[in-house]
Amino acid sequence: MNAAVPSSIPAASGSALPSSANPSAQPETNMNESRTETTTIDPILLSVYARTFRSITDEMSISMEQTTRSPILCEAKDYVTGLYDGEGRMLEQTENLPILAFSLAPVCKYIKEYFGDEIYPGDVIFHNDVFSLGNQNNDVAVFKPVFFQDRLVAWTAVKGHQADIGGNVAGGYNPNAVEVWQEALRIPPVKVVERGKLRKDVWNLIFANVRLDIVQHDMKAEMGACTVGERRVLELLDKYGLASFEAHKQALFDATRRMMEAEIAKIPNGRYSGEGRVYYDGRHEGSKFTIRVDIDVEDNRIRFDYSRTDAQTNGFVNGTFTSSASATILTLLQMVNPDIPHNEGMVEPIEIVIPEGTILNAAYPKATTFGNHLCPPNADAIQRALAPVLPDRVTAGWNNLLASLTTGIDPHTNEKYVDIGFMGLKGGSGAMLGTDGYDHIGMIDASGGVLDQDYEMFEQQTPHTLLRHELLEDSAGAGQWRGGLGVETIFRIGSDDTQLVTFGDGDFEPAFGLFGGGDAGLNFIRLRYPDGREVVPRNKDLITGVPKGTIYHQVASGGGGYGDPKKRDRKVLAEEVRNGMISREKARELYGWEG
Repeated sequence: MNAAVPSSIPAASGSALPSSANPSAQPETNMNESRTETTTIDPILLSVYARTFRSITDEMSISMEQTTRSPILCEAKDYVTGLYDGEGRMLEQTENLPILAFSLAPVCKYIKEYFGDEIYPGDVIFHNDVFSLGNQNNDVAVFKPVFFQDRLVAWTAVKGHQADIGGNVAGGYNPNAVEVWQEALRIPPVKVVERGKLRKDVWNLIFANVRLDIVQHDMKAEMGACTVGERRVLELLDKYGLASFEAHKQALFDATRRMMEAEIAKIPNGRYSGEGRVYYDGRHEGSKFTIRVDIDVEDNRIRFDYSRTDAQTNGFVNGTFTSSASATILTLLQMVNPDIPHNEGMVEPIEIVIPEGTILNAAYPKATTFGNHLCPPNADAIQRALAPVLPDRVTAGWNNLLASLTTGIDPHTNEKYVDIGFMGLKGGSGAMLGTDGYDHIGMIDASGGVLDQDYEMFEQQTPHTLLRHELLEDSAGAGQWRGGLGVETIFRIGSDDTQLVTFGDGDFEPAFGLFGGGDAGLNFIRLRYPDGREVVPRNKDLITGVPKGTIYHQVASGGGGYGDPKKRDRKVLAEEVRNGMISREKARELYGWEG
């Protein structure tokens, strides 16, 4: 495999989604060969198929929750499970982390093309490579082909954020990186199991380049979840037959496409533009970048064009095509009918243009690990663009990310640990017409799917001691409907020579308000060393040698408000003041409260 993007994926043109990743592209192979003229679509059976597909991916997700060992997976559920047809078209997903879910189908199609006729029953394929349609290096996927009557009819897939994937920095986030090899081990499509037999040499090659043994166990859990999905698909095919499966699958795609087209048709025709901002690339102080989107709506089609977005950086802060396109889709889905099934038909009316060489689609071999976290400013651009024509569907700004990752040696076990502080990074969401934002929900790219850490498990799986974790008064943007509250987190670092990585933008720009609503507050991370020194990390920073006993203090602020705060329900406001969610001072200053 070439080091650059393979020529079979025309990502270099940058003009639109490549054919192997474009949800609207029609595959050359007709998967309905077994559908006969006499095959009829039973509407009840169609519903059975749709719900069974979802049941399969839900069961795969439960399998992951019960069998993974890293807290990133079993506690925070930073993974997704998916089911795809023989051509890699999406049948259903369980989107614990939506930005990962919408990155699986493009890779599945690519793997099908990559191996061609050399895909066999019993194969298991690993992939994480960002230059062959992966979204982030740490997000490692397992794909398993499903054969029925000697024919490739489906794929099961799982992608999860691994605790380590090699590279210069333990845990995978390296704010000093400028190229992919400084970030991670690249895994292009590779069979770790072929025809049911483990390729021991390939397995050992991969995990010889990964620091933590727990990653092997978690990848086995991904493989197991794929096997669970394979069994359920085969049971479905045994029950109803291949012809029924193919016919009803296509009917489900068609029905879902019509549902999405109907939603798009509710948006007035026209072009709508918006911007989001990114601050500091990890190398150049004061650097600032703008994401620009032009949204064209024509009847029942929608096109997102990022051609005016700023160029890629020579630093840590770049995205991949797949992560950026996924961010676009999940943001749009927050504005449409939530009952639309998540399958290939849903994305067929959507076109996404992200030129290569922009900050959202960096060219080989740029660093891109931060790419998933460009979703919030991307979403900001889309929300700002559509707010004038969809005031009842957009939200005010969500709290932007400011996160940290601690690594070191746990003195109690003498073992390495890696922890992404999910407790501390989860701010509030933006309010919308008629609804307050959600408190402590987290990033918009997670959309509430990434769970909080259990306090006791946090203290068992790290050497740290939790001192405070609570909703933060006055952190939400004021409005007739206020933003969601953020949180304050304080813990004592329990390992000597701890390494701390910070990443995000939430200390530069607060979540914005809409239609008279107020902005929220800013995030921060501060360290107080045992000798009394206070250190404020930059928002993309790598700090080594943090001593045991250091106090870690973090605020993830709230979401933006919607509408005039003085119109907020007085009874609700009084209750929030009484409960310590809004202070008396801010209630009087921002809401005109007279209590």
